[in-house]
Amino acid sequence: MTKLWELYKSGAWVEPFLTTSIDLFIAAAFILYLLIIWSRNKNIRRERLNIEYTEIIEKLMFSMIFQDLSLSEIKEDKNYALLHKKPFFRSVLTASIINLHKNYEGVYAKKLEEFYKESGLIDRSHKRLKSLKWEKKCKGITELAEMNVTEAFETILNFSKARNKTLKITALNACIKLAGTKGIVHLTEHPYPIDDWTQINIINAFKKHDIGDTKGVELLLESKNTTVIALGLKLIKELKLSQKVPFVEELAAKAPNTQIQYEAQNVLQTFNSLTI
Repeated sequence: MTKLWELYKSGAWVEPFLTTSIDLFIAAAFILYLLIIWSRNKNIRRERLNIEYTEIIEKLMFSMIFQDLSLSEIKEDKNYALLHKKPFFRSVLTASIINLHKNYEGVYAKKLEEFYKESGLIDRSHKRLKSLKWEKKCKGITELAEMNVTEAFETILNFSKARNKTLKITALNACIKLAGTKGIVHLTEHPYPIDDWTQINIINAFKKHDIGDTKGVELLLESKNTTVIALGLKLIKELKLSQKVPFVEELAAKAPNTQIQYEAQNVLQTFNSLTI
């Protein structure tokens, strides 16, 4: 201990310490510089490939949609045969099909859905559901819902009970798109409060996907969870479900608290004003 103190007092350690520190700083700065250059080059290359792949994919999808090009014929395309196993190409392909599907309906949308399944892209989406990262789960859920994979409904329904709010909202929106009111009736037994933001997203999902069959919405009014009851009332009001008025009247007569009673009466007044 005495020797260490004497060494410290002598100052002989200062020069080696400073030299080593400067060397480490220069080395770290150089490594950081190399990482920045590598990252930049990687992004430039990915962007170039994205443009190249998108051009190839758009030509193939156009031929499939409008010229009835089959999957077997697409597989024979030299570019597709060369690239279809590459992860980044499949990622761009999936994104392109999802975007196209949003803009087409009827037989054209069906063709895209068939290709999504037959090409194995659906497996990529299912695999994302098993990821430990909620962001990847959300992406997989969104892809399956957009491509109307109704077989995935039960799996996605389980994610609608997640604690992560973003994952929960994404799953609820997907369930509504795939199965309408069947995607939310389970909330009747939901033990936790549903915040306003989640309720707004659920209502918007019904409006966005133009859900025609609203059978079962009234079941939300029977929940012991007052936030679920409030959601049911908002859905009935916002979607103008006048056929549900008898259920609202019944709720107003035996509401669990004054707040719910007030909200039920407000919904009834809204419908009464529409009939005048």
